[in-house]
Amino acid sequence: MTNVDSGTDAEWDGLDLSDAERAALHDLQLSVEHVHRAYGTLLEFHHQLGHAMDHMSDAEDHLRTADHEEWANELRDDHLPAGAISDQWTFELVEEFRREFLDEVDAFEESVRQELADGLDHVTERRQKRKLRERAERDG
Repeated sequence: MTNVDSGTDAEWDGLDLSDAERAALHDLQLSVEHVHRAYGTLLEFHHQLGHAMDHMSDAEDHLRTADHEEWANELRDDHLPAGAISDQWTFELVEEFRREFLDEVDAFEESVRQELADGLDHVTERRQKRKLRERAERDG
């Protein structure tokens, strides 16, 4: 997602958004932020499983040292090369998620934001900031 400069009040004033458009932009941005958080969780899963596989490999070595060749061979042949889900390794899941979902959702949100708000992001928050500052100036 390409972020535009933080935006000035003048940029905000130039936007003529309906309440529905503003709500749509806000929901889209929140959804994209949650998709990015999900991606982070998927990366964490990828890293955790990688550490688990490292320990499994160490266990294979220790089993061999302890003369348990059958178990060591089972780890080597059946568990270490196996994919995490449907024979895919976690790096493949990460790549596919990014390519097939994350990048497309980012591009869609950016195109809608570009069309409706000249690329300006956080339109709801900008409106809230402006209203709170105006109230503070007026009442303060």
